Amino acid sequence: MKLHPVDVKTLTPEIFQVFGTQNALLTAGDKTACNTMTIGWCQLGRIWNLPVCTVYVRPERYTYQFMESHDYFTVAILPAGERKTMQVCGTKSGRDVDKIKECGLTLCYGAGDAPFFDEAEWVLVCKKAYVQDMDPACVVDQVHIAPYYGEKGGWHRIYTGEVVEAYTR
Repeated sequence: MKLHPVDVKTLTPEIFQVFGTQNALLTAGDKTACNTMTIGWCQLGRIWNLPVCTVYVRPERYTYQFMESHDYFTVAILPAGERKTMQVCGTKSGRDVDKIKECGLTLCYGAGDAPFFDEAEWVLVCKKAYVQDMDPACVVDQVHIAPYYGEKGGWHRIYTGEVVEAYTR
């Protein structure tokens, strides 16, 4: 069954449960060039009376340059059996390998030519609404963040996007 558009207001809370059991692919770019990466951090909700999706990207990641240069991004939830795809997209850099081709993913495009994958169970197409760097000085409890920083890389940039389109099976 192909993905089809769905009204954002009709999405069920199931989509909130996939983070923690299934990872997702964050993709940014357009029809000329794009990159995707596995993400495990994502927040969904409302701000300014808009449905929003918030993702986090380190400046060292190749996807970061696409997030910075484009107004739209997508979050695609793949089926749980797509472990190899998640591993490739989470461990290899788009600077060195065409992850989309290697994983056999089928590109589709939403609003703003935002790329996503036909293999997804759900897709959110988001238009950037707010961008801010995380600030280590604002962390209240340092214990919880220790595994995520240090030698692993820089602090994430926060991207909150208005969900302008949604697709499901």
